[in-house]
Amino acid sequence: QVQLVESGGGLVQAGGSLRLSCAASGRTFSSYNMAWFRQAPGKEREFVARVLWSSSIYYGDSVKGRFTISRDNAKNTVYLQMNSLKPEDTAVYFCAASEVVTSRTSLYGFWGRGTQVTVSS
Repeated sequence: QVQLVESGGGLVQAGGSLRLSCAASGRTFSSYNMAWFRQAPGKEREFVARVLWSSSIYYGDSVKGRFTISRDNAKNTVYLQMNSLKPEDTAVYFCAASEVVTSRTSLYGFWGRGTQVTVSS
């Protein structure tokens, strides 16, 4: 079992930056594959990025070159550095954990409650 709590969301102007954090409980954090998803109003939840237990990283096409995911197993925390933000990045951002390597929402068994990111034009 792992519990996830996101923080760091807020309101930012287009072109700005934000850093999201996801604090995890549980002694087995380092064995989980961690990911960020986002969901805009009226849209399906979208994969953003994942970092495996091995530190291998994969990004969704819409954020490549702008977002950076990382994890600190000593702190049980995963981060999402978001640069060059655009109004279309506005969404609730969720942290999730999975025991399998996947970008599919349905295969992530543990979720945080989300943090709102709003990018103004």
